[in-house]
Amino acid sequence: MTPAPGPAPFTHRRILVVFAGLMAGLFLAALDQTIVAAALPTIVGELGGLDHYSWVVNAYLLCATVCTPLYGKLGDVYGRRVTFQAAILVFLLGSVLAGLAPGMPALVLARGVQGVGAGGVMGLTFAVIGDVVSPRRRGRYVGYLAGVWAFASVAGPLLGGFLVDRATWRWVFLINLPIGGAALAVIRFALKLPPTRRPARLDLGGAALLTAGVSLLLLALVRVQEGGAPAWNAAGGLTAAGAALLAAFVRREARVEDPLLPLRLFRNRIFAVGSALALLVGSALFGAVVFLPLFLQVVAGASATRSGLLLLPLTAGVLVGSVGSGRLTSRTGRYRVHPIAGSACAAGGLFLLGGLHAGTPHAAVSAAMVVLGAGVGMVMQVSLLAVQNAVEHRDLGVATASAQFFRSMGGSFGVAVFGAILNARVASELPARLSPEALAGVGGRVSDLLGSPAAIRALPAETAAAVSGSVEAALQTVFLSAAPVMVAAFALSWFLQEIPLRETVGPAGDGIRESVAGAGRPPAASADRGRRRA
Repeated sequence: MTPAPGPAPFTHRRILVVFAGLMAGLFLAALDQTIVAAALPTIVGELGGLDHYSWVVNAYLLCATVCTPLYGKLGDVYGRRVTFQAAILVFLLGSVLAGLAPGMPALVLARGVQGVGAGGVMGLTFAVIGDVVSPRRRGRYVGYLAGVWAFASVAGPLLGGFLVDRATWRWVFLINLPIGGAALAVIRFALKLPPTRRPARLDLGGAALLTAGVSLLLLALVRVQEGGAPAWNAAGGLTAAGAALLAAFVRREARVEDPLLPLRLFRNRIFAVGSALALLVGSALFGAVVFLPLFLQVVAGASATRSGLLLLPLTAGVLVGSVGSGRLTSRTGRYRVHPIAGSACAAGGLFLLGGLHAGTPHAAVSAAMVVLGAGVGMVMQVSLLAVQNAVEHRDLGVATASAQFFRSMGGSFGVAVFGAILNARVASELPARLSPEALAGVGGRVSDLLGSPAAIRALPAETAAAVSGSVEAALQTVFLSAAPVMVAAFALSWFLQEIPLRETVGPAGDGIRESVAGAGRPPAASADRGRRRA
């Protein structure tokens, strides 16, 4: 019987059109992680509900993280085109609800809906690239997407502040509608994939266990950041419950016929190492970089807008590292060297950040951020490419989503752990820098002050200098604590196997994935470079 012909290859022009839609969707999902930060004081001032302040951010991140693996499985079963469109529609619905929210509880709920859509957009974007571009040519495209993600994360506070100053905070959410609508139209009309409908039953029980377990762990991390004995006690109970649910999830996945996260993937060494790298890099990156604005504003004295601009070297480093390593991978077919060099570079950048102080020139701060960004850029996109290349096409969506999931989880753990280190170090530094009377004047406002550089500057000069010095010492500890995590990623990256990058799109090259244990050398570069540059 003659096999059915495979799908027609995407032309260079169609790939660029689809890629533009993917970049627009990813830009929005990454932007909304940070755009709300600059608008939150204004939002709370208008809607009230200060006790819901942190949940405007946490609801989005929590829902985006727990939904990513589910979307990966849905894409594998029902097709990524329709699943991606559904994710964008859910995201846009959440944006409308957030823009029209009459109060803080409604805004928190709307942000959760946004996060449900964003988890699908972020996870499926990289999987869709796997449907239209072969692994050998995919490096440069994944690199550009990593650059878009980094730029959006840094540009968020800048754009949010601009919209609040020039219009209304509601446009922070409503601005998503025209851009998201354009992305939806591009995906609908340009992304023509073969119809997919695998005979499978969605593991709803596993999805419920994973969602509940991860949610409890992330809630525990939120409580850890609050500090204090009651918060730590509550975090302990949440952690125990979350761990029990995740253990039940693992047991279920080992028995169910069509699991949400196939445990057999972890027998693939490249998938296991790549996922662990995503966890470590996400932890060190998010756990350290989220505190850079605090250094720039509290220690270096920059304004909120200027601190956003000063973070651009970090974005530039990520862009150079991800795009450069992606192009080299596409040209040579070799990828293992990039995570090794990148993790070493990122560890060096964190050590450089650990030596920053109030008098450090901005040029030196920028140089440290470029080094960190370039290293992270080399690790993130190449490790994802290696994972996609190592699994069968039927598992492309869930493998890609899992890598994104582990990176997000690593970031959440990193922010909580390094936040606890920051609070503990500030609490130990202040008594040595302030008189008992001045310390009593600050009192329990330390955690509030860390989130308000303007409040620190409004303190008496001696007290403000002591708080700033304590934050400086604490941030040095945070950056130096993150460096060993990246050193561990460097050691782990040596275990990443290198196998030939497939030249085909779809399941045609799955045979080689079955013998992943015996890593071979990549094929020599073809003379037909014009075809590869598509």
